[in-house]
Amino acid sequence: MKEKLFESEAKVMEIIWANAPVSAKEISLIATDTIGWNKNTTYTIIKKLEAKGFIRREDPGFICTPLVSKKEMQKVEADSLLKKIFNGSRKALFSALLEDEPLTENEIDELKKLIEKR
Repeated sequence: MKEKLFESEAKVMEIIWANAPVSAKEISLIATDTIGWNKNTTYTIIKKLEAKGFIRREDPGFICTPLVSKKEMQKVEADSLLKKIFNGSRKALFSALLEDEPLTENEIDELKKLIEKR
């Protein structure tokens, strides 16, 4: 997957992931309520997501289904951030994330388990 999500596209994908399969009309109504967008803005973003291959839109009702999972997108975005900002150093990334905020014992245990799985 080479394409990236812009912030506005990510907001629409969040709606789709949470409600899939979902009609373009319903996405628009949710976006109006939660983000304050008008119908045209939402429909434009839906078309962009379809063109990029993130969703499939089918008739009748312009039903939208994600073609990429949220987890897949999180991995792509995390890898991009890692390479762009931290020169690929996971240690530098984790140091930055952990520097200012203390972790609970439970969070430390969960992180240890994740590391041990590798």
